[in-house]
Parts: sequence; C-alpha cells; structure tokens
Amino acid sequence: ALEAENQVELEEKTRLINQVLELQHTLEDLSARVDAVKEENLKLKSENQVLGQYIENLMSASSVFQTTDTKSKRK
Repeated sequence: ALEAENQVELEEKTRLINQVLELQHTLEDLSARVDAVKEENLKLKSENQVLGQYIENLMSASSVFQTTDTKSKRK
C-alpha cells in the first residue's frame, strides 16, 4: 500500500513538473511575441511620421492646399 501511495505521489509530482515546464515555455513564447509586436509598432510609428511629413510637404508645395485670403481676392 505504501509503495502504491509513493507511486501515485511520484506521478503527481511528475505531472506538476511537466505542467510548470509547459507554462514556462508558453510564457517565453508570449514574451517573445510581445517583443516582436513592440518592435513592429515602433517601426510603423516611424513610417507614419515619415509619411505624415511627406504629406505635409506635398500639401505645402501644392497651391490647392494653400490658405486663401478672401479679402485680397475681392479687390
């Protein structure tokens, strides 16, 4: 009976250890994913800034987007 009890206890410990290891791997995977998403986010923010500046430059160079002074047009 004592041998069977020890066997059950050993199996339970083994199961718990495997569960802990699996959770550790899951956590590592999630951490790596978070880092990758952060990196991608920074890259996209940088690209958005460049595009925003480009659009601003295009708008300032185009007469269509220039602010018009209505008083000078009436003269």
